[in-house]
Amino acid sequence: MMSNMDRLVYMANQIARNLTAQDPELACAATADHIASFWDPRMRALIFDHLEKGGEGLSEMALAAIRQLHDAGPPAHVTRATQFNHVDESGHSDAG
Repeated sequence: MMSNMDRLVYMANQIARNLTAQDPELACAATADHIASFWDPRMRALIFDHLEKGGEGLSEMALAAIRQLHDAGPPAHVTRATQFNHVDESGHSDAG
């Protein structure tokens, strides 16, 4: 059974892996954007704590993205999936 931290590390690595086909700088920003947009603040706090303890298990891309998010805050939206809809509008996020 995975611990909560193992699950967060797995998820961060999975997000980063799915975005690595892009330019590395863009992939890093898109990973940080995704985590900032879709992870609960408690999840982000836990992964930041893990980062501060060395970030064991995080891939190079996930580690860079979490470090960027931790140090500089959320980046500008990088993908349409993180641009949320305006009232009465659809099609601007992966959820609608």
